[in-house]
Amino acid sequence: MEKAKVYFTDFRTAAYGDGLPSKLKKLIYKAGIGQIDMDGKFVAIKLHFGELGNISYLRPNYAKAVADVVKELGGKPFLTDCNTMYPGSRKNALEHLYCAWENGFTPLTVGCPILIGDGLKGTDDVAVPVEGGEYVKEAKIGRAVMDADVFISLSHFKGHESTGFGGAIKNIGMGCGSRAGKTEQHSNGKPSIDASLCRGCRRCRRECANDGLVFNAETGKMTVDLTHCVGCGRCLGACNFDAIQFTEDNAVEVLNYRMAEYAKAVVDGRPHFHISLVVDVSPYCDCHSENDAPILPNIGMFASFDPLALDQACVDACLAATPLPNSKLTDNMARADFVDYGDHFRNTTPKSEWKACLAHAEKIGLGTREYELVRIK
Repeated sequence: MEKAKVYFTDFRTAAYGDGLPSKLKKLIYKAGIGQIDMDGKFVAIKLHFGELGNISYLRPNYAKAVADVVKELGGKPFLTDCNTMYPGSRKNALEHLYCAWENGFTPLTVGCPILIGDGLKGTDDVAVPVEGGEYVKEAKIGRAVMDADVFISLSHFKGHESTGFGGAIKNIGMGCGSRAGKTEQHSNGKPSIDASLCRGCRRCRRECANDGLVFNAETGKMTVDLTHCVGCGRCLGACNFDAIQFTEDNAVEVLNYRMAEYAKAVVDGRPHFHISLVVDVSPYCDCHSENDAPILPNIGMFASFDPLALDQACVDACLAATPLPNSKLTDNMARADFVDYGDHFRNTTPKSEWKACLAHAEKIGLGTREYELVRIK
């Protein structure tokens, strides 16, 4: 496979000149987004709206810049993300939308509608075959994401406590999975029910196709029949009271493999384009309800038709950067027992791992790690 082109611009702007949103628009035009036929097409722009309390997520101004370009090309854009598998402010569409609005993402600020990809309770998904998949044969992807004619990812590139960093592949693979899809990626296990939280409403049982849930009339609580449960995770989305939990017991490498395969399911067979901003590089995911000081300086904006090459270019730029003082990374580096992995992300979170994801993504044909960096002023 020939090298992919990854386009890059930094965050410098001239006084009284154009701002960063305009610079982002220039970058993605230079990267060739205009080659995609968007005329009259539905265009999904996948991003992370940020958990309430976290302020390191991408500002809505960047999302508006991308939506404006789509509209200029004749497309019908919408911002989207899928619900989370864990309790928080984004586990169903209503709370997710309130969270997005509170964090500044509204049709007025971004210039297009916002749709939660997997529906009200995270159960509106589509089984999408994974060509070449070794760990996932059919990915559970949010229906609205798959209904779009064109797919664009807009990613905040930052650290992550499990996968080392969160970039394009994580934004696509994990982010576009429904609640059941996220469960499949995270866990090899089966659910448990917290009796103190269960209301006995039996809504979860309506979603179970395998007789894996049993109502105990004596206690008025639901229980799991482990002999029939297949661990599909659909009950997770059906519970309004956070009573159902999954043990996140997948090895990090397996999590990476499944995430890459989910990303391939999302982009295969339709036009796609990818953007990553290396800014406010927090040590942990934007799913946290807080964010620590950035571990690396703001580097720039990257764009490519190849999500794998994009991630590789972003991580290479990060590894070449100088760590910022007063951060989790430099605190770790100052410890007497510090072990230098030669990797800013592992030095921040030693138990994390990211190379398996990129290697597996290349193996299954998601893209290439070989790239040519094209710098745009």
